[in-house]
Amino acid sequence: MQAARRPEGRILLTARWLVGHRNSRHILIENGEIVFEDGAVVFTGHNFAGEVARRIDYGNALIGPGFVDLDALSDLDTTILAYDNQPAWKKGRVWPRFYLDAGPYEMYSRDELAFQKKHAFATLIRNGITTALPIASLFYREWGETPEEFGDAAEAAAALGLRAYLGPAYRTGNQVVEADGRITTHYDEARGLKELDAAVAFCERFEGAAGGLIRTMLAPDRIETSTAELLKRTAAAGRSLGVPVRLHCCQSKIEYELVLAQHGMSPPEWLEKLGFLNERTLLPHGTYVSGSKHIARPGRDLEIIRDAGSTIVHCPLVSGRHGNAIDHFGRYRALGLKIGMGTDTSPPDMIMNLQVGMILARVMAGNATDVRSEDYYDAATIGGADALGRPDLGRLQPGSRADITVFDLDRPHLGQVIDPIQTMLLAGHGRDFSTVIIDGRFVMEDRIIPEIDEAADKKRAQAQFEGVMARYPERTHGHPPMSEIFSSSYPIARKEAAA
Repeated sequence: MQAARRPEGRILLTARWLVGHRNSRHILIENGEIVFEDGAVVFTGHNFAGEVARRIDYGNALIGPGFVDLDALSDLDTTILAYDNQPAWKKGRVWPRFYLDAGPYEMYSRDELAFQKKHAFATLIRNGITTALPIASLFYREWGETPEEFGDAAEAAAALGLRAYLGPAYRTGNQVVEADGRITTHYDEARGLKELDAAVAFCERFEGAAGGLIRTMLAPDRIETSTAELLKRTAAAGRSLGVPVRLHCCQSKIEYELVLAQHGMSPPEWLEKLGFLNERTLLPHGTYVSGSKHIARPGRDLEIIRDAGSTIVHCPLVSGRHGNAIDHFGRYRALGLKIGMGTDTSPPDMIMNLQVGMILARVMAGNATDVRSEDYYDAATIGGADALGRPDLGRLQPGSRADITVFDLDRPHLGQVIDPIQTMLLAGHGRDFSTVIIDGRFVMEDRIIPEIDEAADKKRAQAQFEGVMARYPERTHGHPPMSEIFSSSYPIARKEAAA
Protein backbone atom coordinates (compact mmCIF):
# COMPACT_ATOMS: atom_id res chain seq x y z
CA MET A 1 0.00 0.00 0.00
CA GLN A 2 1.14 3.53 -0.69
CA ALA A 3 0.09 6.95 0.49
CA ALA A 4 -0.31 9.76 -2.02
CA ARG A 5 2.78 11.57 -3.22
CA ARG A 6 3.77 14.66 -1.28
CA PRO A 7 3.88 18.00 -3.07
CA GLU A 8 7.36 18.87 -4.27
CA GLY A 9 9.44 21.71 -2.90
CA ARG A 10 9.18 23.83 0.20
CA ILE A 11 5.74 25.09 1.18
CA LEU A 12 5.29 28.12 3.42
CA LEU A 13 2.12 28.66 5.42
CA THR A 14 1.26 31.77 7.36
CA ALA A 15 -1.67 32.89 9.53
CA ARG A 16 -2.62 35.30 12.29
CA TRP A 17 -1.41 32.74 14.83
CA LEU A 18 0.98 29.77 14.77
CA VAL A 19 1.56 27.25 17.57
CA GLY A 20 5.31 26.75 17.48
CA HIS A 21 7.44 24.76 19.90
CA ARG A 22 10.56 25.94 21.68
CA ASN A 23 12.38 24.89 24.84
CA SER A 24 10.09 21.85 25.25
CA ARG A 25 6.84 23.80 25.28
CA HIS A 26 4.34 25.31 22.86
CA ILE A 27 4.54 29.00 22.07
CA LEU A 28 2.20 31.30 20.15
CA ILE A 29 3.86 33.04 17.21
CA GLU A 30 1.86 36.05 16.09
CA ASN A 31 1.67 36.37 12.30
CA GLY A 32 3.92 33.35 12.16
CA GLU A 33 5.31 31.29 9.30
CA ILE A 34 5.89 27.55 9.02
CA VAL A 35 7.80 25.90 6.20
CA PHE A 36 7.82 22.18 5.44
CA GLU A 37 9.35 19.97 2.79
CA ASP A 38 9.22 16.24 2.09
CA GLY A 39 6.97 15.64 5.09
CA ALA A 40 9.08 17.45 7.69
CA VAL A 41 9.00 20.94 9.23
CA VAL A 42 12.09 22.97 8.37
CA PHE A 43 11.22 26.37 9.87
CA THR A 44 8.86 28.14 12.28
CA GLY A 45 8.99 31.84 13.09
CA HIS A 46 9.11 35.04 11.05
CA ASN A 47 10.66 36.16 7.76
CA PHE A 48 11.84 32.87 6.27
CA ALA A 49 14.73 33.77 3.96
CA GLY A 50 14.85 30.69 1.76
CA GLU A 51 13.20 29.86 -1.53
CA VAL A 52 9.75 28.25 -1.50
CA ALA A 53 7.68 26.55 -4.17
CA ARG A 54 4.33 27.70 -2.76
CA ARG A 55 3.00 30.24 -0.26
CA ILE A 56 -0.42 30.01 1.41
CA ASP A 57 -1.82 32.72 3.70
CA TYR A 58 -4.71 31.43 5.83
CA GLY A 59 -5.48 34.87 7.23
CA ASN A 60 -7.33 34.99 10.54
CA ALA A 61 -6.60 31.41 11.55
CA LEU A 62 -4.58 29.31 13.96
CA ILE A 63 -2.00 26.95 12.48
CA GLY A 64 -1.24 24.21 14.98
CA PRO A 65 -0.06 20.63 15.36
CA GLY A 66 -2.51 17.83 14.63
CA PHE A 67 -4.21 16.14 17.56
CA VAL A 68 -3.02 12.71 18.73
CA ASP A 69 -6.04 10.54 19.56
CA LEU A 70 -5.01 7.54 21.67
CA ASP A 71 -8.54 6.06 21.75
CA ALA A 72 -9.93 7.18 18.40
CA LEU A 73 -13.48 6.25 17.46
CA SER A 74 -13.35 3.93 14.44
CA ASP A 75 -16.94 2.77 14.69
CA LEU A 76 -20.49 3.71 13.83
CA ASP A 77 -20.78 4.85 17.39
CA THR A 78 -23.03 2.84 19.70
CA THR A 79 -23.07 5.42 22.50
CA ILE A 80 -26.31 6.86 21.12
CA LEU A 81 -27.96 3.47 21.70
CA ALA A 82 -27.17 3.63 25.42
CA TYR A 83 -27.32 7.38 26.00
CA ASP A 84 -30.82 7.37 27.53
CA ASN A 85 -31.25 3.58 27.64
CA GLN A 86 -30.01 2.03 30.87
CA PRO A 87 -29.09 -0.21 32.61
CA ALA A 88 -26.69 -1.64 30.03
CA TRP A 89 -27.32 -5.30 30.91
CA LYS A 90 -31.05 -4.92 30.16
CA LYS A 91 -30.45 -3.10 26.89
CA GLY A 92 -28.20 -5.45 24.96
CA ARG A 93 -24.90 -3.89 26.05
CA VAL A 94 -23.87 -7.09 27.85
CA TRP A 95 -24.27 -10.50 26.23
CA PRO A 96 -26.92 -12.72 27.85
CA ARG A 97 -26.01 -16.34 28.55
CA PHE A 98 -28.41 -17.70 25.89
CA TYR A 99 -26.69 -15.63 23.20
CA LEU A 100 -23.26 -16.84 24.23
CA ASP A 101 -24.39 -20.48 24.40
CA ALA A 102 -26.03 -20.26 20.96
CA GLY A 103 -22.78 -18.96 19.50
CA PRO A 104 -22.16 -15.24 18.96
CA TYR A 105 -21.89 -14.15 15.36
CA GLU A 106 -20.56 -11.23 13.34
CA MET A 107 -23.25 -8.61 12.84
CA TYR A 108 -21.22 -6.80 10.17
CA SER A 109 -19.75 -8.23 6.98
CA ARG A 110 -16.10 -7.61 6.09
CA ASP A 111 -17.20 -5.03 3.54
CA GLU A 112 -19.29 -3.24 6.15
CA LEU A 113 -16.37 -3.24 8.58
CA ALA A 114 -14.08 -1.82 5.88
CA PHE A 115 -16.58 0.97 5.20
CA GLN A 116 -16.93 1.61 8.94
CA LYS A 117 -13.19 2.21 9.28
CA LYS A 118 -12.90 4.42 6.20
CA HIS A 119 -15.91 6.49 7.22
CA ALA A 120 -14.58 6.90 10.75
CA PHE A 121 -11.05 7.75 9.61
CA ALA A 122 -12.36 10.51 7.35
CA THR A 123 -14.34 11.88 10.29
CA LEU A 124 -11.22 11.94 12.45
CA ILE A 125 -9.40 13.97 9.82
CA ARG A 126 -12.30 16.44 9.65
CA ASN A 127 -11.83 17.01 13.38
CA GLY A 128 -8.13 17.85 13.18
CA ILE A 129 -6.94 14.42 14.35
CA THR A 130 -3.78 13.45 12.49
CA THR A 131 -2.61 10.45 14.54
CA ALA A 132 -5.17 7.84 15.60
CA LEU A 133 -5.24 4.60 17.58
CA PRO A 134 -8.65 3.14 16.63
CA ILE A 135 -11.22 1.82 19.08
CA ALA A 136 -14.52 0.11 18.23
CA SER A 137 -17.18 -1.82 20.12
CA LEU A 138 -16.94 -5.61 20.42
CA PHE A 139 -20.60 -5.94 21.44
CA TYR A 140 -21.66 -6.92 17.93
CA ARG A 141 -18.63 -9.04 17.11
CA GLU A 142 -18.25 -12.81 17.21
CA TRP A 143 -15.39 -12.35 19.69
CA GLY A 144 -12.44 -10.07 18.85
CA GLU A 145 -11.39 -8.10 15.79
CA THR A 146 -9.61 -9.77 12.89
CA PRO A 147 -6.30 -9.15 11.08
CA GLU A 148 -8.22 -9.11 7.79
CA GLU A 149 -10.37 -6.15 8.77
CA PHE A 150 -7.31 -4.31 10.02
CA GLY A 151 -5.55 -4.98 6.76
CA ASP A 152 -8.51 -3.20 5.17
CA ALA A 153 -8.17 -0.46 7.79
CA ALA A 154 -4.51 0.01 6.87
CA GLU A 155 -5.49 0.39 3.22
CA ALA A 156 -8.12 2.99 4.15
CA ALA A 157 -5.76 4.97 6.39
CA ALA A 158 -3.05 5.00 3.73
CA ALA A 159 -5.50 6.10 1.02
CA LEU A 160 -6.80 8.95 3.19
CA GLY A 161 -3.33 9.89 4.44
CA LEU A 162 -4.16 9.34 8.14
CA ARG A 163 -1.31 8.47 10.50
CA ALA A 164 -2.60 5.38 12.33
CA TYR A 165 -1.41 2.86 14.90
CA LEU A 166 -3.37 -0.29 14.11
CA GLY A 167 -3.96 -3.66 15.73
CA PRO A 168 -6.99 -5.93 16.15
CA ALA A 169 -8.53 -6.00 19.63
CA TYR A 170 -8.54 -9.40 21.34
CA ARG A 171 -9.74 -10.88 24.62
CA THR A 172 -9.90 -14.09 26.61
CA GLY A 173 -13.19 -13.30 28.34
CA ASN A 174 -16.48 -11.50 28.13
CA GLN A 175 -19.06 -10.27 30.63
CA VAL A 176 -22.31 -12.26 30.59
CA VAL A 177 -25.80 -11.68 32.01
CA GLU A 178 -27.10 -14.89 33.57
CA ALA A 179 -30.79 -15.82 33.43
CA ASP A 180 -31.32 -14.42 36.93
CA GLY A 181 -29.75 -11.06 36.04
CA ARG A 182 -26.35 -11.66 37.64
CA ILE A 183 -23.34 -10.39 35.67
CA THR A 184 -20.53 -12.94 35.49
CA THR A 185 -17.54 -13.49 33.22
CA HIS A 186 -17.08 -16.22 30.62
CA TYR A 187 -13.54 -17.15 29.60
CA ASP A 188 -12.14 -18.84 26.52
CA GLU A 189 -8.41 -18.45 27.03
CA ALA A 190 -7.33 -20.61 24.11
CA ARG A 191 -9.31 -18.44 21.71
CA GLY A 192 -7.89 -15.23 23.13
CA LEU A 193 -4.31 -16.46 23.02
CA LYS A 194 -4.77 -17.47 19.40
CA GLU A 195 -6.06 -13.97 18.66
CA LEU A 196 -2.99 -12.52 20.39
CA ASP A 197 -0.73 -14.58 18.11
CA ALA A 198 -2.63 -13.22 15.10
CA ALA A 199 -2.27 -9.67 16.42
CA VAL A 200 1.48 -10.13 16.82
CA ALA A 201 1.70 -11.41 13.24
CA PHE A 202 -0.25 -8.34 12.11
CA CYS A 203 2.28 -6.07 13.83
CA GLU A 204 5.18 -7.86 12.20
CA ARG A 205 3.58 -7.49 8.77
CA PHE A 206 2.29 -3.91 8.88
CA GLU A 207 4.71 -1.97 11.10
CA GLY A 208 6.03 0.96 9.06
CA ALA A 209 3.76 0.39 6.04
CA ALA A 210 2.78 3.21 3.66
CA GLY A 211 6.09 4.96 4.13
CA GLY A 212 5.75 4.98 7.91
CA LEU A 213 2.18 6.31 8.09
CA ILE A 214 1.01 2.92 9.36
CA ARG A 215 2.40 1.77 12.70
CA THR A 216 1.04 -0.94 14.94
CA MET A 217 -0.08 -1.60 18.51
CA LEU A 218 -1.33 -4.43 20.68
CA ALA A 219 -4.88 -3.96 21.93
CA PRO A 220 -6.16 -6.39 24.58
CA ASP A 221 -9.72 -5.15 24.98
CA ARG A 222 -10.38 -4.65 28.69
CA ILE A 223 -8.74 -5.71 31.91
CA GLU A 224 -11.88 -7.54 33.11
CA THR A 225 -12.03 -9.54 29.86
CA SER A 226 -8.38 -10.59 30.07
CA THR A 227 -6.76 -13.50 31.88
CA ALA A 228 -3.37 -13.24 33.53
CA GLU A 229 -1.73 -15.34 30.82
CA LEU A 230 -3.06 -13.07 28.07
CA LEU A 231 -1.77 -9.96 29.81
CA LYS A 232 1.66 -11.43 30.56
CA ARG A 233 2.12 -12.62 26.98
CA THR A 234 0.87 -9.29 25.64
CA ALA A 235 3.35 -7.34 27.75
CA ALA A 236 6.21 -9.55 26.60
CA ALA A 237 5.17 -9.23 22.95
CA GLY A 238 4.85 -5.46 23.26
CA ARG A 239 8.38 -5.17 24.63
CA SER A 240 9.75 -7.50 21.96
CA LEU A 241 8.02 -5.67 19.12
CA GLY A 242 8.59 -2.19 20.55
CA VAL A 243 4.96 -1.22 20.02
CA PRO A 244 2.47 0.52 22.34
CA VAL A 245 0.03 -1.64 24.28
CA ARG A 246 -3.43 -0.27 25.09
CA LEU A 247 -5.70 -1.78 27.75
CA HIS A 248 -8.97 -0.24 28.95
CA CYS A 249 -8.62 -0.11 32.71
CA CYS A 250 -10.24 1.53 35.75
CA GLN A 251 -13.20 2.67 33.66
CA SER A 252 -16.16 1.33 35.67
CA LYS A 253 -17.14 0.29 39.18
CA ILE A 254 -18.22 -3.15 37.89
CA GLU A 255 -14.76 -3.71 36.38
CA TYR A 256 -12.95 -2.53 39.52
CA GLU A 257 -15.01 -4.71 41.84
CA LEU A 258 -14.75 -7.74 39.54
CA VAL A 259 -10.94 -7.57 39.47
CA LEU A 260 -10.89 -7.12 43.24
CA ALA A 261 -13.12 -10.16 43.71
CA GLN A 262 -11.16 -12.37 41.32
CA HIS A 263 -7.61 -11.38 42.24
CA GLY A 264 -7.80 -9.74 45.66
CA MET A 265 -6.25 -6.54 44.38
CA SER A 266 -7.16 -3.47 42.34
CA PRO A 267 -6.69 -3.34 38.57
CA PRO A 268 -3.42 -1.34 38.77
CA GLU A 269 -2.14 -3.57 41.59
CA TRP A 270 -2.85 -6.66 39.49
CA LEU A 271 -1.16 -5.19 36.43
CA GLU A 272 1.86 -4.30 38.54
CA LYS A 273 2.07 -7.87 39.87
CA LEU A 274 1.88 -9.26 36.33
CA GLY A 275 4.68 -6.98 35.12
CA PHE A 276 2.32 -5.52 32.53
CA LEU A 277 3.00 -1.82 32.96
CA ASN A 278 5.76 0.18 31.32
CA GLU A 279 6.30 3.47 29.49
CA ARG A 280 4.58 2.17 26.33
CA THR A 281 1.38 1.18 28.17
CA LEU A 282 -1.76 3.21 27.41
CA LEU A 283 -4.62 2.98 29.91
CA PRO A 284 -8.04 4.38 29.02
CA HIS A 285 -9.80 5.67 31.20
CA GLY A 286 -8.21 5.79 34.63
CA THR A 287 -11.41 7.02 36.27
CA TYR A 288 -12.13 4.48 39.05
CA VAL A 289 -9.01 4.47 41.21
CA SER A 290 -8.30 4.18 44.92
CA GLY A 291 -8.61 7.36 46.94
CA SER A 292 -10.95 9.02 44.46
CA LYS A 293 -14.56 10.11 44.85
CA HIS A 294 -15.52 6.93 42.99
CA ILE A 295 -13.53 4.37 45.01
CA ALA A 296 -13.28 4.74 48.79
CA ARG A 297 -10.75 1.90 49.08
CA PRO A 298 -7.32 3.23 50.11
CA GLY A 299 -4.43 2.38 47.86
CA ARG A 300 -1.81 3.68 45.48
CA ASP A 301 -3.41 3.00 42.10
CA LEU A 302 -2.32 6.28 40.51
CA GLU A 303 1.16 6.04 41.95
CA ILE A 304 1.56 2.57 40.43
CA ILE A 305 0.64 3.90 37.00
CA ARG A 306 2.89 6.94 37.42
CA ASP A 307 5.92 4.99 38.64
CA ALA A 308 5.65 2.61 35.68
CA GLY A 309 5.71 5.56 33.27
CA SER A 310 2.38 4.51 31.76
CA THR A 311 -0.09 6.99 30.27
CA ILE A 312 -3.69 7.61 31.32
CA VAL A 313 -5.82 8.10 28.19
CA HIS A 314 -8.38 10.68 29.26
CA CYS A 315 -11.75 10.47 27.45
CA PRO A 316 -13.91 13.03 29.27
CA LEU A 317 -16.84 13.17 26.85
CA VAL A 318 -17.80 9.50 27.03
CA SER A 319 -17.12 9.44 30.78
CA GLY A 320 -19.30 12.50 31.41
CA ARG A 321 -22.12 11.01 29.35
CA HIS A 322 -22.11 8.03 31.71
CA GLY A 323 -22.11 10.23 34.81
CA ASN A 324 -18.48 10.08 35.87
CA ALA A 325 -15.16 11.89 35.54
CA ILE A 326 -11.58 11.50 36.68
CA ASP A 327 -10.97 12.98 40.12
CA HIS A 328 -9.39 15.12 38.83
CA PHE A 329 -7.16 16.32 35.97
CA GLY A 330 -5.24 18.80 38.11
CA ARG A 331 -4.61 16.19 40.79
CA TYR A 332 -3.41 13.64 38.24
CA ARG A 333 -1.06 16.20 36.73
CA ALA A 334 0.25 17.27 40.16
CA LEU A 335 1.01 13.62 40.93
CA GLY A 336 3.22 13.50 37.85
CA LEU A 337 1.01 11.22 35.77
CA LYS A 338 1.36 11.17 32.01
CA ILE A 339 -1.96 12.13 30.40
CA GLY A 340 -2.99 11.83 26.75
CA MET A 341 -6.40 12.26 25.18
CA GLY A 342 -8.91 10.02 23.41
CA THR A 343 -12.29 10.61 21.76
CA ASP A 344 -13.79 7.09 22.13
CA THR A 345 -17.29 8.23 21.18
CA SER A 346 -19.26 10.19 18.61
CA PRO A 347 -18.67 12.84 17.57
CA PRO A 348 -14.89 12.22 17.59
CA ASP A 349 -14.44 15.92 18.22
CA MET A 350 -11.24 16.41 20.19
CA ILE A 351 -12.08 20.05 20.86
CA MET A 352 -15.38 19.01 22.46
CA ASN A 353 -13.47 16.53 24.62
CA LEU A 354 -11.07 19.26 25.73
CA GLN A 355 -13.98 21.57 26.55
CA VAL A 356 -15.92 18.93 28.50
CA GLY A 357 -12.71 17.84 30.20
CA MET A 358 -11.99 21.35 31.43
CA ILE A 359 -15.53 21.77 32.73
CA LEU A 360 -15.49 18.43 34.56
CA ALA A 361 -12.00 19.05 35.94
CA ARG A 362 -13.04 22.38 37.41
CA VAL A 363 -16.24 20.91 38.86
CA MET A 364 -14.39 17.96 40.40
CA ALA A 365 -11.67 20.25 41.80
CA GLY A 366 -14.24 22.73 43.06
CA ASN A 367 -12.54 25.75 41.51
CA ALA A 368 -12.00 27.42 38.15
CA THR A 369 -8.23 27.80 38.44
CA ASP A 370 -7.25 24.15 38.68
CA VAL A 371 -6.71 23.74 34.94
CA ARG A 372 -6.17 26.08 32.04
CA SER A 373 -6.74 25.74 28.31
CA GLU A 374 -3.10 25.01 27.55
CA ASP A 375 -3.10 22.07 29.97
CA TYR A 376 -5.70 20.23 27.91
CA TYR A 377 -4.25 21.35 24.56
CA ASP A 378 -0.88 19.95 25.69
CA ALA A 379 -2.52 16.62 26.56
CA ALA A 380 -4.07 16.36 23.08
CA THR A 381 -0.78 17.11 21.33
CA ILE A 382 2.43 16.65 23.32
CA GLY A 383 0.90 14.17 25.79
CA GLY A 384 -0.30 11.80 23.10
CA ALA A 385 2.90 12.05 21.08
CA ASP A 386 5.11 11.39 24.11
CA ALA A 387 2.98 8.38 25.07
CA LEU A 388 3.84 6.90 21.67
CA GLY A 389 7.52 7.74 22.02
CA ARG A 390 7.21 10.20 19.12
CA PRO A 391 8.98 13.52 19.82
CA ASP A 392 8.45 14.28 16.13
CA LEU A 393 4.65 14.48 16.56
CA GLY A 394 2.31 16.76 18.51
CA ARG A 395 4.51 19.84 18.07
CA LEU A 396 5.70 22.07 15.25
CA GLN A 397 9.42 22.70 15.21
CA PRO A 398 12.25 21.99 12.76
CA GLY A 399 12.61 18.23 12.40
CA SER A 400 9.07 17.35 13.43
CA ARG A 401 6.70 15.68 10.98
CA ALA A 402 4.50 18.08 9.05
CA ASP A 403 1.21 17.12 10.76
CA ILE A 404 -0.50 20.49 10.64
CA THR A 405 -4.03 21.81 11.17
CA VAL A 406 -5.61 25.12 10.25
CA PHE A 407 -8.34 26.33 12.63
CA ASP A 408 -10.53 29.06 11.14
CA LEU A 409 -10.89 31.93 13.63
CA ASP A 410 -13.30 33.82 11.35
CA ARG A 411 -16.23 31.49 12.05
CA PRO A 412 -19.07 33.69 13.41
CA HIS A 413 -19.86 31.53 16.44
CA LEU A 414 -16.34 31.93 17.83
CA GLY A 415 -16.95 35.49 18.89
CA GLN A 416 -14.03 37.73 19.74
CA VAL A 417 -10.49 36.41 20.07
CA ILE A 418 -8.05 37.40 22.78
CA ASP A 419 -6.07 34.16 22.84
CA PRO A 420 -6.64 31.59 20.05
CA ILE A 421 -6.25 28.48 22.24
CA GLN A 422 -8.63 29.84 24.85
CA THR A 423 -11.11 30.75 22.11
CA MET A 424 -10.85 27.24 20.65
CA LEU A 425 -11.57 25.65 24.02
CA LEU A 426 -14.35 28.09 24.84
CA ALA A 427 -16.38 28.16 21.63
CA GLY A 428 -14.72 26.02 18.97
CA HIS A 429 -15.79 22.82 17.22
CA GLY A 430 -13.90 20.14 15.35
CA ARG A 431 -15.69 21.32 12.23
CA ASP A 432 -13.84 24.65 12.48
CA PHE A 433 -10.73 23.02 10.99
CA SER A 434 -10.53 24.04 7.36
CA THR A 435 -7.30 22.32 6.30
CA VAL A 436 -5.41 19.28 7.57
CA ILE A 437 -1.91 18.28 6.46
CA ILE A 438 -0.40 14.93 7.49
CA ASP A 439 3.21 14.04 6.79
CA GLY A 440 3.34 16.95 4.36
CA ARG A 441 0.27 15.85 2.37
CA PHE A 442 -2.85 18.03 2.11
CA VAL A 443 -5.45 15.45 3.19
CA MET A 444 -8.26 18.01 3.62
CA GLU A 445 -8.61 21.47 2.08
CA ASP A 446 -11.58 23.75 2.61
CA ARG A 447 -13.27 20.87 4.51
CA ILE A 448 -13.05 18.62 1.42
CA ILE A 449 -11.34 15.22 1.59
CA PRO A 450 -10.48 13.93 -1.89
CA GLU A 451 -12.67 11.10 -3.21
CA ILE A 452 -14.97 11.15 -0.15
CA ASP A 453 -18.69 11.76 -0.70
CA GLU A 454 -19.71 12.86 2.78
CA ALA A 455 -23.47 12.81 2.12
CA ALA A 456 -23.43 9.35 0.51
CA ASP A 457 -21.29 7.95 3.32
CA LYS A 458 -23.63 9.40 5.93
CA LYS A 459 -26.59 7.70 4.25
CA ARG A 460 -24.79 4.37 4.07
CA ALA A 461 -23.67 4.63 7.69
CA GLN A 462 -27.26 5.23 8.85
CA ALA A 463 -28.55 2.18 6.97
CA GLN A 464 -25.73 0.01 8.33
CA PHE A 465 -26.35 1.28 11.86
CA GLU A 466 -30.06 0.51 11.68
CA GLY A 467 -29.21 -3.03 10.64
CA VAL A 468 -27.31 -3.54 13.89
CA MET A 469 -30.14 -1.97 15.91
CA ALA A 470 -32.61 -4.42 14.37
CA ARG A 471 -30.54 -7.33 15.72
CA TYR A 472 -30.40 -6.04 19.30
CA PRO A 473 -33.35 -8.13 20.59
CA GLU A 474 -31.46 -11.27 19.54
CA ARG A 475 -28.75 -10.63 22.08
CA THR A 476 -30.61 -8.72 24.80
CA HIS A 477 -31.59 -10.25 28.15
CA GLY A 478 -35.23 -11.40 27.92
CA HIS A 479 -35.55 -10.57 24.19
CA PRO A 480 -37.45 -7.29 24.70
CA PRO A 481 -38.73 -5.58 21.53
CA MET A 482 -36.77 -2.69 20.08
CA SER A 483 -39.34 -0.25 21.46
CA GLU A 484 -38.33 -1.29 25.00
CA ILE A 485 -34.60 -1.37 24.33
CA PHE A 486 -34.49 2.06 22.70
CA SER A 487 -36.75 4.58 24.34
CA SER A 488 -38.11 7.67 22.63
CA SER A 489 -37.60 11.14 24.07
CA TYR A 490 -41.26 11.97 23.37
CA PRO A 491 -44.28 10.04 22.06
CA ILE A 492 -44.07 9.50 18.30
CA ALA A 493 -47.03 10.38 16.07
CA ARG A 494 -46.69 8.45 12.82
CA LYS A 495 -48.60 9.06 9.62
CA GLU A 496 -51.20 6.40 9.10
CA ALA A 497 -51.09 4.45 5.87
CA ALA A 498 -53.84 5.27 3.38
CA ALA A 499 -56.76 2.80 3.43
